Amino acid sequence: MGDGHGPGRSEQEEALGAGWERHRPAVFGVAYRLLGSVADAEDVTQDVWLRAAGADLRDIGDLRAWLVTVAARRSYDILKSARFRRESYVGPWLPEPLLTGPDASQPVLVDESVGSAMLLIMEELSPPERVAFVLHDVFGLEFGKIAEVLDISVPGARQLASRARRRVAKAKQSMPQASKAERERVLAVFRAAYEAGDLAGLVRLLHPDAVFVTDGGGKAFAARKLIHGGERVAEVMVRVGRRWRPDRIAFAEVGGELALVLYREGRVHSVDTVQITDGLITAYRRVINPDKLVRV
Repeated sequence: MGDGHGPGRSEQEEALGAGWERHRPAVFGVAYRLLGSVADAEDVTQDVWLRAAGADLRDIGDLRAWLVTVAARRSYDILKSARFRRESYVGPWLPEPLLTGPDASQPVLVDESVGSAMLLIMEELSPPERVAFVLHDVFGLEFGKIAEVLDISVPGARQLASRARRRVAKAKQSMPQASKAERERVLAVFRAAYEAGDLAGLVRLLHPDAVFVTDGGGKAFAARKLIHGGERVAEVMVRVGRRWRPDRIAFAEVGGELALVLYREGRVHSVDTVQITDGLITAYRRVINPDKLVRV
């Protein structure tokens, strides 16, 4: 029973229990889209749970909106400090891979906004723009709640979302999305060529202006600068493949898209995502940083 000053514990748990299980993916989802880090998103999700468990939820009409708003506010604080951490990051930074297939341990609302390409586009937005865009365009929150998170006026929140939307749309125009069938076909042929060390085969699959991005975070052997040009990328891949020959290469759904997972000595060595345009790989992104592979 309660003490007369708030809901009893069993009443509070009952109010939160079913709702939390239903909305937890949205809580994690907004944090991951804002931060690009599974670890940080899990921490935010735990913080939101603790905040919700200690709050009086009886007068909250829209629990999902309340939980997402709390998650966004916490993520926004982290995002502002993360900008400083990014500046000291060793080599290129890529989002932490998020398994989104049927066997994924962490469920999330899957759409293009959790793909590596989209997360990198949003990385170019300012923290307020990113929050406004994710909360409004992805999660459908009203501008009043977004204004509260950012501590600005409603017109200001609307303007931020509009500006972010234009920037995202412009960036997306330059990288058309490949169909699922095309992605499967290209990756299947690529895997066979990579396993065979087939330089010519890889060159045929890579766009002449392709870029190879490797994220080792200073904790694994990886190029600290982008590698440009299809032939150059293919040469590097063949050389690295010989030096670090994988035990196997498996397909996995990462960020809602088919990707490759390379294993060495029974452990995940890297998670590779690609950008494909007109049947050719225009960007090949490889996460090798062991800290980002713990949850894969």
